[in-house]
Amino acid sequence: MSALFSTATLRDLTLRNRTVVAPMCQYSAKDGMANDWHLVHLGRFAIGGFGLVIVEATGVTAEGRISYGDLGLWKDEQIAPLARIVNFLHNHDTAAGIQLAHAGRKASTPVSWHKGVPHTEAEKAAIGYEHWTPVAPSAVAHNPNDPDFQTPTALDAAGIANIIDAFVAAAVRAEKAGFDTVEIHAAHGYLLNQFLSPLANKRTDEYGGSRENRMRLLLEVTKAVRAVWPAEKPLLVRLSVSDWHADGWQTEDSVVLARELKALGVDAIDCSSGGFDGASINPVVNYQVPLAKAVRDGAAIATMAVGLLGDIEGAEAILTNGEADFICLARGALDDPNWAVHANHELGATDYTLWPKQTDRVSSRDRSLGLRAFSKP
Repeated sequence: MSALFSTATLRDLTLRNRTVVAPMCQYSAKDGMANDWHLVHLGRFAIGGFGLVIVEATGVTAEGRISYGDLGLWKDEQIAPLARIVNFLHNHDTAAGIQLAHAGRKASTPVSWHKGVPHTEAEKAAIGYEHWTPVAPSAVAHNPNDPDFQTPTALDAAGIANIIDAFVAAAVRAEKAGFDTVEIHAAHGYLLNQFLSPLANKRTDEYGGSRENRMRLLLEVTKAVRAVWPAEKPLLVRLSVSDWHADGWQTEDSVVLARELKALGVDAIDCSSGGFDGASINPVVNYQVPLAKAVRDGAAIATMAVGLLGDIEGAEAILTNGEADFICLARGALDDPNWAVHANHELGATDYTLWPKQTDRVSSRDRSLGLRAFSKP
């Protein structure tokens, strides 16, 4: 069996393989509620053989959403629609994760395909339009030259405490919805990443200044979430391992942070990067894999590699070379929701057990055409 299709265990959760669908915002919710789009969008990856599917960045507060179209878990009414998705994933042997997030100063941004602000109340209601002033570590806009980003309100001590409480409450709701794992979103220039990075964090209190102070909020959130998240279930954190900016957060900072997160009970680090204005990024194939390896080696913790990883043999090599423990696809999974079952065959599988029973006709088609397991030498 290939490394990619070997099982993996995090605490009491065993994944059928090491393929993961990374969180991808769909900007298709109203009032944070999951709907049929989310069910079909996420469900097709279970049909396609992935081991773990992680639901998109889900706001722990209404004002923590990137846009008015984001999912949320700030109230109990949002549990049942998500549980419907979890049940579908479980019925097809795929583990279900959810990314808990707060966008900070990058909140209340437009949905790109809804041009401008709706003019009438009926138009606003049709798309669930809302607008609000975001919060952040400091009153500094993500990009002062971009009208999509507002100048946020700097969080005070009470606001920070409320953020921690919101992550805890959302984790409790995620457990009620049946999720197997939660991922704390501390990447891509959103709130927890804003506290980490000197590019956004200009505070002079215990949450700003030194690296230790800038890590404080994420560590407090993690400790509080781990306390309410079931001990048998794994906890993940997504980091921007590097800001790709000379004055920002660096890979060595992430190694130190990952050690602290591991000590608090985090089981794997989802290794992404970037998220701040002025970053110098060259997005080529496997460009973030060295970040996953650096964290894996430096903190002795499991890592997930993500970012332009669709090459099947290349994904297998990442695992066999010890550069990461899981392969995450986002846009690659959108392009081919059956990537996992296709990769399984390409890496030598001769059976069709990863395909759901309802897709058994694929094997008879392959037999007729001499494809995959039925190909001639």
